[in-house]
Amino acid sequence: MKLSLLLLAGMLASAPCVTAQRPDYTIDAAPVSAPVADPAIARAIATIDAARIHGTIETLVGFGTRNTASVNDTTLPAGKGAQAAADWIFDEFTRISTACGNCLEIKRDIFIQEPDSGPRSRIVKPTQLTNIYAILRGTDPILEKHIVLVTGHYDSINSNAFKNWADTSGDAPGANDDASGVAVSLECARALSKLRFPATIIFVAVPGEEQGLFGSAHLAKLMKDEGWQGENGKLDAVLNNDIVGGNTTPGDTLQLKDRVRVFSEGVPVAATPEQARRIRAIGGESDSPSRELARAIVDAARAYLPASGEDTFAPFLVARPDRYLRGGDHSSFNQQGFAAVRFTEWREDYNHQHQSVLLNETPIKGDLLQFVDTNYVARVARLNAATLATLASSPGAPAKVTLDTQKLENGTTLKIDPAPGTVDHYELLWRETTSFYWQFAQRVPVTAATEPGPITFTVPISKDNVIFGVRAVDAAGHRSLVVVP
Repeated sequence: MKLSLLLLAGMLASAPCVTAQRPDYTIDAAPVSAPVADPAIARAIATIDAARIHGTIETLVGFGTRNTASVNDTTLPAGKGAQAAADWIFDEFTRISTACGNCLEIKRDIFIQEPDSGPRSRIVKPTQLTNIYAILRGTDPILEKHIVLVTGHYDSINSNAFKNWADTSGDAPGANDDASGVAVSLECARALSKLRFPATIIFVAVPGEEQGLFGSAHLAKLMKDEGWQGENGKLDAVLNNDIVGGNTTPGDTLQLKDRVRVFSEGVPVAATPEQARRIRAIGGESDSPSRELARAIVDAARAYLPASGEDTFAPFLVARPDRYLRGGDHSSFNQQGFAAVRFTEWREDYNHQHQSVLLNETPIKGDLLQFVDTNYVARVARLNAATLATLASSPGAPAKVTLDTQKLENGTTLKIDPAPGTVDHYELLWRETTSFYWQFAQRVPVTAATEPGPITFTVPISKDNVIFGVRAVDAAGHRSLVVVP
């Protein structure tokens, strides 16, 4: 036994030393670089003001109730209810437009929502709903058809309604849910209307969310029917802000004010069975357009928000469409095939959502302004504005990226169909299949040509081992959304 152990030891000592090899996808690979901040965008988002956000939420709370059904209530005092709130939001967008030389087109999308059927119907008789939105048109004749959109819902509800959906009596302040989201839309409009962008930005406030996402569903279908996925335009990104007030319940030590959750769908709900099959076959469950939008929000935060100190703020990505048992207006856009995500505070207090106001109870019930942190809302608004401005300044995403799978090879051949705007270069990105974030990047130059055409190139990296993506970058460093082959 002793001899055998000595022989084994000798064999191990004389064996050649095996050096750890680097995977092909790390050789000469540069890590993904931090985005470049645009000074003009940085100055614009710095004007977002917590005090003004406080005033916006206070005004919306002052309408008493913003229950969608209140538009049918003839007993409400003048200046109260959802319609009065809609008129005020329209006027507020108009004031913003006046300050920027009428740079915004203010529109009302008015429609009649018919009663929904079933024992749990939330719309009990025909109800007029009004979406309010303001358009900041792009300056580039091609890129102006590319649109990024921010929204929040202006309707509110209290617990009375769950007993009788036609009952609009009693206050429904809706300070956090969702006056906070409307404040984000309005404040983004104020900040970004100071600038002009190649692409178009739309600032939105919708009703009917609490009854079944009716306002956003109507607007998303309208955009789909009008061809905003084709020649008439392309809705590239939707940012939905719902419950972004940074709830401030006294004694809650688990609320985090340095982050906001961003929810995004994986396999698109609008995917056909064949598209879903293909997504699963290549392991692309985490590379939907909505998931790439979420990653772009992280990029915007890296460029424009503090990463250290008291004002540290960043998105916290959640890889699911929404919270359990809940829904939001971004899903209306997902259902029509658009990329859309939801922003929501870290920790919700359900005593301050969908509750009738009861000041004498312990804890206090009601969605009241006293439980909203407007400094937190301002940070969420800056993140939204930075994302909108970055995407609206970019040359647009590549029209299409194709990966050649027609032959067995250890390298990978890709083809990029050009982005619509003026591109300085493309970035080829890749990551390990188990990594959520892009890890490596390679610059892909734009070949000089009279008529820009597809760019085809090969990299010595096996497509079996990584996930690839491509984005367009302009001369100032503005990055588009990533397109996955």
